[in-house]
Amino acid sequence: MKNTVLHKADTRGHADHGWLNAYHSFSFASWYNPDRVQFGALRVLNDDTIAGGMGFGTHPHDNMEIITIPLEGDLAHKDSMGNTETIKTGDIQVMSAGTGVKHSEFNPNSDQRTKLLQIWVFPNKRNVTPRYQQISLDPEDRKNKLQQILSPNEEDAGVWIHQDAWFHLGKFDKGIETTYDLKKSDNGVYIFVLSGNLSINGQELETRDGLGVWDTNSLEIKATSDAEFLLMEIPMHY
Repeated sequence: MKNTVLHKADTRGHADHGWLNAYHSFSFASWYNPDRVQFGALRVLNDDTIAGGMGFGTHPHDNMEIITIPLEGDLAHKDSMGNTETIKTGDIQVMSAGTGVKHSEFNPNSDQRTKLLQIWVFPNKRNVTPRYQQISLDPEDRKNKLQQILSPNEEDAGVWIHQDAWFHLGKFDKGIETTYDLKKSDNGVYIFVLSGNLSINGQELETRDGLGVWDTNSLEIKATSDAEFLLMEIPMHY
């Protein structure tokens, strides 16, 4: 298909640090692929597994929207804004790093792993006052439909960020179909399959595959098995 980019699961960057097993859809840390630096404003999509009791020490960020979605287990968060929180499976957290923030993240459970997605999106405003937001999502709201989990609008469903981006989660039974209409004409969409098999405009995707699509107004989505996925509508020019 034209105006698409397919990232098969086994083409991602991989780093196994023992305590951290990380897969990178886009260039990150020591893994650099000049063809996979970003998709529009989407800069990082990391698929991380953190061993029990381990985690990331305090480190800085600025001028980035950082979204964390736990997939299994818990993540303890502490930051320079004074937030001390635990993000659990079913939650979504966002930090607007803005003028600068420092934070640490670790697995508070010694007896179980934590699996999470960490996503970085370039903001549409620089040097904003740093902010933190965390909400719990109702998994029933994505059963055979798209559940909005992020938008640019504070009053909309989900968390909000400083960018014209919309994220949705879906958990579809085999055979379920839907159409996704883009909110903005010059945006693109990056779909990441969490489990199962999905067809996007006829392109077959498997677990942990990613597909970027642009110059389109809508997407035809079909679950070719029971499937869970994250759909991210992202500005291509920002």
